[in-house]
Parts: sequence; C-alpha cells; structure tokens
Amino acid sequence: MSARKLAKYWAIFTIQLQSAAAYPLDLAARSLSIVMFMVVFFGLWRSTYAAQGATSIAGLTLRDTLWYLMLAETVVLSRPRLAQQIAAQVKDGSIAYLLNKPYSFLLYQAAAGLGDSALRLVFNAAAGGAVVWLLVGPPPALWGLPLVLVAVAMGWLIDFCVAALLGLTAFFSEEVAAFEWIYSKVLFLLGGLLIPLDFFPEWLQGVARALPFAAAIYGPARLFVSPSLGAFAWLLAAQVGWLGGLGLVVALAYRRGSAALAINGG
Repeated sequence: MSARKLAKYWAIFTIQLQSAAAYPLDLAARSLSIVMFMVVFFGLWRSTYAAQGATSIAGLTLRDTLWYLMLAETVVLSRPRLAQQIAAQVKDGSIAYLLNKPYSFLLYQAAAGLGDSALRLVFNAAAGGAVVWLLVGPPPALWGLPLVLVAVAMGWLIDFCVAALLGLTAFFSEEVAAFEWIYSKVLFLLGGLLIPLDFFPEWLQGVARALPFAAAIYGPARLFVSPSLGAFAWLLAAQVGWLGGLGLVVALAYRRGSAALAINGG
C-alpha cells in the first residue's frame, strides 16, 4: 500500500480517535463494567482457590488468574460492535454510500474500529488494573508489556476479521444478531474469556488453543502473566497464520457479498 493510501486510513483512525476522546466521561462510565466484573471474579476465584486448598492451580496463582482475566476482559470490552454496525448500514441503506467512497470498505471499518477501540482499551485497562492491583497486588513483570501490546494488536485484527465475516452475512440476511450471540459464547469458552484454558481438560486445551479465538484473547492474556520470548514467538506465528487465512476469507466474502448486494438492489 502506498504512503498516500496509508495516510487516508490514518486520517480515518485519528478522526475516530478524536471523536472518542471528546467524550471522556462516557469512556469512564463504560469502564465501570470491568470494575464490577473484576470484583465478582475476585470473590469467585478466591473461593475456588480456598476450596482447593492450593495457592496455585494449573500453574496460575490467584494473582495470575485475576490479572489474566483483567486483560482478557479489557480486550473484549474494548472491541467495537462491528457486525451490528455493518448490519445497521445495510438496513438503513447507508451501505451504498460507503461502498461508493474512494477507499476500501473493509480497511475503512478497520481504521474506524481501531480508533474507537484504542481509548476504550486504555480506560478499561486503567480501571480494571487499578482494581486488581488493590485486590491481589501489582501486575506481573512489566518487561513483557511491549510484547503483550503487539499480541493484543494482532488479536484485535483477528477478532476484526471474524466480526467482519459476521457483518458481511448482513449482505445476504440483513440480520446478524444470532451469529454475533453465538460468537460471543464461543469467546467465553474457547477464547478463554471466562476461564483460562489452562484449567480445561488436556484434550479440550489442545482443541481450544488451535483455534483463532485463543490467539485473539487467551494468548495475549497468558503472555501478560507469564511473559517470555519463546511464548511470544509461538503466539505471533499463530496469529500471523490465522490473520492471513481469515483475511483471505474476508476478502472473498466481501467480493461475493457486495456483488449479491448490488444484484438485489441494495
């Protein structure tokens, strides 16, 4: 992509970022949900560790588990409702306006979504991190934070591809709520959002870790509590592979979907 085209999407990103920054109280209010989640998780997992009579389960202490869940929740709560946005654009007809613009529809959605997510990520991490710090102590070694940020960014792109696929189904069906609901439940379990995959039976761990959902959520969160260059290299390789495969599927789905939308007079 040329520098001129890249500047176009950078401008979209910055405009969306500035728009989100104009309402800091709204961002702060939204971050209250992660505060409540972490307080509930603390009570739940403290009772679990006490019932087991152990300070560590599957290699994770209570502190590790809470920090893991904080980052996993931050990632999920910060992502945009892309599928619903595309469905709404199809329903109100604004999709025709967007498709005729001199930019890639998918790259526009990615730039705008990233701008919308960036500040949410900061606010959610700050609020959730403050609560977890007060409850169980300071975070794990911060030397791995740059690696985690790269992993989170790659995971965001993987999630974007899946959400875009769900949104593109609106080109045919107009309604995506059911697909999005199913995806959210898959993230809860196989993505490691509700329970770290380390606590699953070994056979289920293998299945879950081989899927893109784990690369988007579990991988970055697990890297945060146990940073290492080796783990980062394996995670990045998996993320690049999934991103390449999903990106190709999204591009093909968009080409077919936009053609069907034109045929139907959308």
